Amino acid sequence: MMPWAWVIRTRVAPASLISAIQNQLRKASGGLPVAKVRTMEETLSRSTAAEDFNTLVLTIFGCSALLLAAIGIYGLMGHSVAQRGQEIGIRLALGAESSQIRNMVAYQGLRLAVAGVTCGLAAAFGLTRLIASVLFGVKAWDPLVFFVVPVILVVVAIVAVWLPAMHASRVGPIQALRYE
Repeated sequence: MMPWAWVIRTRVAPASLISAIQNQLRKASGGLPVAKVRTMEETLSRSTAAEDFNTLVLTIFGCSALLLAAIGIYGLMGHSVAQRGQEIGIRLALGAESSQIRNMVAYQGLRLAVAGVTCGLAAAFGLTRLIASVLFGVKAWDPLVFFVVPVILVVVAIVAVWLPAMHASRVGPIQALRYE
């Protein structure tokens, strides 16, 4: 059996009228007890609590994945720069500018990042039919999402690639050749 539910609109703060509302409802129902008097905000927050929690968990996982991707790109590019120290030293010794070295390393890292984002977009477009059934309030082909997410990923990749590229451009040719 479904319990009765009353909705009462007030012009003042609803929490200040709870006891008066309980008394009036008790009188109107012939003395039946009145339980669970809540404001509309409390009712709405309880009804969406599970979705809010799921959104929070997915946001944390998404941000963690973005951070791990940035750390991975940074580590890969840092390792690549360390492995290519002799090559970078020779290029600098032969007259390459530090900006050319920086741009070379950044271009190589960004080329990989853009390839990854392209593959991810292709997979996302391919999987939209599968995920459409679990989405609520958004379309599976949301153009804003398909634009903003790749842009954010590329910006994170730029930052993660730029740091090792800056390090590679600051190494002196003698210093780079000495370690090998």
